[in-house]
Amino acid sequence: MWVNENGMLRQTSDETRVKFRTSISQEILNQLKQLADQHGTFVNYLLEDGLKVVMQQETILFNKETRPKDRIQYKTTYDKQLLESVRALASDHKLYMNDVIEYGVQFIDVERAKAGQHRYRIE
Repeated sequence: MWVNENGMLRQTSDETRVKFRTSISQEILNQLKQLADQHGTFVNYLLEDGLKVVMQQETILFNKETRPKDRIQYKTTYDKQLLESVRALASDHKLYMNDVIEYGVQFIDVERAKAGQHRYRIE
């Protein structure tokens, strides 16, 4: 992101984002990469959109027996507050973070997700 200081632009990293590594289904990840490419955004922005919807729900209907078998490690950045909320939600429902992330994929709305240019915004 860029910060306007005294009429000068200075590039800085977004302090509200944190790095996070999780395991996610390779099939889901490939679908999200295609969707992100088609709509000019990033996979983590899509995942965040789905997680925001999950956080608004009171219950999570997740069947632990249907967990994907093709999980791979995936590293990206997320909004810090959202990640902390998801971590608490996962703990409350006795789920893993990757379960909640994969559950949130079904609620992604590409029109609502941040555009890829969001990371180059000026504040």
